[in-house]
Formats: sequence, C-alpha cells, structure tokens
Amino acid sequence: MSGESVASAFAAAANYDRHARVQRLVARELARRIAALPLAPSPRVLEIGCGTGFLTQALREQGLSGDWLITDIAPAMVERARARLGSAPSYAVLDGEHGTPESGPFDLICSSLATQWFANEPAALARWRKWLAPEGHVMIATLGPGTFEEWRAAHAAEGHVPGTPAFTPAAALEDLHPAEPLTLDRYRERHADARAFLHTLRGIGADTSAPGHRPLPSGTLRRVMRRFEAAGAIATYEVMTCHLSQASGPA
Repeated sequence: MSGESVASAFAAAANYDRHARVQRLVARELARRIAALPLAPSPRVLEIGCGTGFLTQALREQGLSGDWLITDIAPAMVERARARLGSAPSYAVLDGEHGTPESGPFDLICSSLATQWFANEPAALARWRKWLAPEGHVMIATLGPGTFEEWRAAHAAEGHVPGTPAFTPAAALEDLHPAEPLTLDRYRERHADARAFLHTLRGIGADTSAPGHRPLPSGTLRRVMRRFEAAGAIATYEVMTCHLSQASGPA
C-alpha cells in the first residue's frame, strides 16, 4: 500500500478508539514485552505509527520513561496522540517506511500494528535497525498472514480473493535475524454480522484494498457476507511480535 493511501485511510478514521479493541490489547501486550528489555535508564525512544497513542500510554503504565519521539504518517493521528498523551513527548509526522527521523540514534524503536501496511515491511525494519544506538532494540507487533482468515475463507468459497492485503509471512521477518524467535498470538473478535466487521475495518482505517483489487459485484459480496456470518462472523487477528537488535543483525 502507498504511504499516501495509508495516511488518507487513517486520517479518515475519526472513531478509531471506539473500534480499535484488538489494537488496544495488542499495544498492552507489546508494552509488557518491551518493559522486560534491558533498556538504558532513560532511553531515547522512537515510536512509528503511533495512531491515537495506545502504545505510548501502555508503556507509561509499565513505568517506562525517557526521551520520546512519537510519529505517524497521518497528521490527524499525531494530533489525536498529542491530545491523549499531552505535550511532554516530541511529536512528528513521519513516513515510517521511507522517511528518516531528524534525531537519533535510539535505544528503542517500537511500533504496534502499523508496519503491516508497508509495501516492503522487512526492508523498512532493516532500515530501522541502522537507527539504533549500540545495544538498542527494535520491537514491533504486526499482522501475520492468518489475519482475517475467516473473511478470506468466505471469499474462497465463492471463488474469489478479498481485497485485504497479503501480510508478510513469518519467514520473511525471520530472515532479518531477530534477537529471539518470533512470537505469534491470535485474537478473535466476534461481530454481530458481516456489515459490523466491515464497519470496524473502516473505523480503524484498515479498509483500503490491496493494489489491483477490483470490488466484487454487489450480489457476490452479499453471498460472501452470508458465508462469513454462517461461520460465526468471527475475525481472527494473527499478531507477530518481532524483536531486532544491533547485536542480532546480519554480519
């Protein structure tokens, strides 16, 4: 997905907090794992794809303090994070895939459910590793290929492929030589019906179709929706946590 389309989608997600139930849970779990890292006493922290501030808030609740730079590609999201967190951290609009932060190096670079929207997620993470201070860490939570498997299955039963992106496989992240094995967690969210599921995707800015996808005819989409509902109207989020460090990088 292009940076422009991602920024537009998330800027339009005015009710993000109301719909982002899984995103909040994932941020809390990522913050717990980050808090267990051997970080410097007052780390220099870069957050990429801050959204409305779930991760920074969760890290604060874990007792993490330091020199923060909180960024997002969508200016509206940066302002929502500022409204949640206050003016104490530094804020910036930053394209996490192609841009470069003005400051650094960093003891911690973190991101929760943002990098899955990058066109080349592994290449971006390899760039981030170069921004680390000695003994610094990159820690991200991202969506894996098992995400929305029920929605994909409903499409497949009708002979179609959904417009949801093909998320990065675990093997591609393992090629980055993570500091520890990837962890996979699955979150299952039940919806009232298929319309409610699609409304949630729109609410969190995740309804932008993969490049080249053509919308289904209305009749076909209704059949897909009925199959999704017959299976329980459940949406699975497969979340991969990836931990990189300078020490674990390729020689």
